[in-house]
Amino acid sequence: MKLEELEAFVQELGQPKFRAKQIFTWLHQKRVTSVDEMSNLPQAFRELLKSKAAVTTMKEVTRQVSVDGTIKWLWELHDGATIETVLMRHDYGNSVCVSSQVGCRMGCTFCASTLGGLVRHLSAGEIVEQLLNVQRFLDEEEGRVSSVVMMGSGEPLENYDAAMKFVDLINDPNGLGIGARHITISTVGLVPAIRRLADEKRQITLAISLHATRDEIRSAMMPINRAFSIDQLLDACKYYFKQTGRRLSFEYALVGGQNDKLEHARELAGLLGHLDCHVNLIPVNYVPERGYTRTPKEQIRAFVAELQRLGVNATVRREKGHDIAAACGQLRAEQGRN
Repeated sequence: MKLEELEAFVQELGQPKFRAKQIFTWLHQKRVTSVDEMSNLPQAFRELLKSKAAVTTMKEVTRQVSVDGTIKWLWELHDGATIETVLMRHDYGNSVCVSSQVGCRMGCTFCASTLGGLVRHLSAGEIVEQLLNVQRFLDEEEGRVSSVVMMGSGEPLENYDAAMKFVDLINDPNGLGIGARHITISTVGLVPAIRRLADEKRQITLAISLHATRDEIRSAMMPINRAFSIDQLLDACKYYFKQTGRRLSFEYALVGGQNDKLEHARELAGLLGHLDCHVNLIPVNYVPERGYTRTPKEQIRAFVAELQRLGVNATVRREKGHDIAAACGQLRAEQGRN
């Protein structure tokens, strides 16, 4: 619950409004895992609260630790479904990648998240709890989550209301207080949702999964392109920039022999050259069920150089957790979980 919702909730339970802020602080700043730890609440109210609400709803199934310090968790939810969360350690701080759905129905052929289809949306609380769980882990080493990316399993903009509530909750200064500009939402390109997000004028970073320069290639890789073409998507991106003034990020997975030639780099520059944006090139993750091959390193370097020559700001994403199946959906698929 957001603070104002919590205020209404405690008043319905016959408590004064200020109890809401006490509870919110216990949950988000002190990160307790039980109502019993909320020592400044009256005992009778704590008993009532335990009968009405739960502090935690998920349990750890497994945890994998990479040689580079990346950690991936698989959580089991109250209904037995599973989701993944990843902690990535960088020179500039700790970044956490959260899931927004159990599974995914977008059907992108380079991603393991979509192999079993969409099971259900996550609630805002289930998305928040992923972050709180990781922050509790970091608390033990006096670390802090510095940035958040919604790039785990699921399409955040299909679960729009919960995703935005999650943003509001972690942005709240009474809680984790993570700045909007340190929150990134990734989308396959749901055009109406991008326009809705633009109208809200949030200061988050929007990352667009583009991955191709031609409709026929993108439609084969990403079925969503059959509903919203590249032209429609880029029109929505222009509108987003006009409304928010926020630079866009475009993700482009390099797939060997499909979208990684210099002609594709030139086409990409032609599409994006007029936009204030950054291109994040991603050597495709190997997913056994898909059979994609990686672009050779020298070819990746040539692709980046061509984009830069044509005035496009582009970098290759530094890989994290490659040895622990840290890409979206891989651990869940390995475990054979729902």
